[in-house]
Amino acid sequence: MKHNLIVITGPTAIGKTSLSIQLANSFNCEIVSADSRQFYKEMNIGTAVPDPEELEQVNHHFIQHKSITEEYSVGDFEKDALKTLTTLFENHTHAILVGGSGLYINAITQGLDTFPKVNKEIRAQLQETCDTKGIESLQQQLEELDPIYYKQVDLYNTHRVMRALEICISSSKPYSSFLTRTQKKRPFNIIKIGITADRNIIYDRINKRVDIMINNGLIDEVTGLYPYKHLNALNTVGYKEIFGHLDNNYDIDFAISEIKKNTRRFSKRQLTWFRKDPEISWFDYQDPTELILSHIKKRSI
Repeated sequence: MKHNLIVITGPTAIGKTSLSIQLANSFNCEIVSADSRQFYKEMNIGTAVPDPEELEQVNHHFIQHKSITEEYSVGDFEKDALKTLTTLFENHTHAILVGGSGLYINAITQGLDTFPKVNKEIRAQLQETCDTKGIESLQQQLEELDPIYYKQVDLYNTHRVMRALEICISSSKPYSSFLTRTQKKRPFNIIKIGITADRNIIYDRINKRVDIMINNGLIDEVTGLYPYKHLNALNTVGYKEIFGHLDNNYDIDFAISEIKKNTRRFSKRQLTWFRKDPEISWFDYQDPTELILSHIKKRSI
């Protein structure tokens, strides 16, 4: 039996979930999420997890399967997701990998790069800098040591910024120099689909999604997670801005505007990352599903 992995990616709020469900129904297959924000069961509204109706239509994997109190690395995801795909391909010719987390998609389609070991003292020093001077000081340091990765990474993801700096400082080389992108052979055919739109349309969809999240109770969700705000999983757009409001740093209207601004910035970095991959075939978000289906069928084995 020939096996095909359909990868659906693109910027946040572009409609990846809806498309992936349509394709899964067409190919009678299941969906593996590569959205690292949707792994955690305590995070629901702010991560745009598929709603119950969507989850009922197609069997999903790696949706809210971990707690924010658990450590779960991209390496763990690579191992677990490949094992899941092996099982899925026992009964299906296709599977779908969907998400906007480029690093997690690359882990499955290309494999992870090998990095040098890091001195624990460096990690502790970076954490102290972050605690005393804020993430902005680490951002500035990363821009100086590795301007290439600085333009790609989610600058408000403290874990990833610190990880890059650890490697830069430990090796005296840019973190990006270790990102060889040497693709490991996978036992399945990979078909990559990117969904995009004009920038103004993307930004408008983001702004509307944030408004919907607020109306659906995002503030209450984040308030309930306030005792855990120090955890890495919660240091993400949509949560950290409301934590700032709860810390009395600014009012709620400013927090909401910051969520929109930071999400727009994140979408720009997502597109920068994905557009460097020549294997992605791009479609407009309004293109008919039949057009994408036809493209996939031609490239399936």
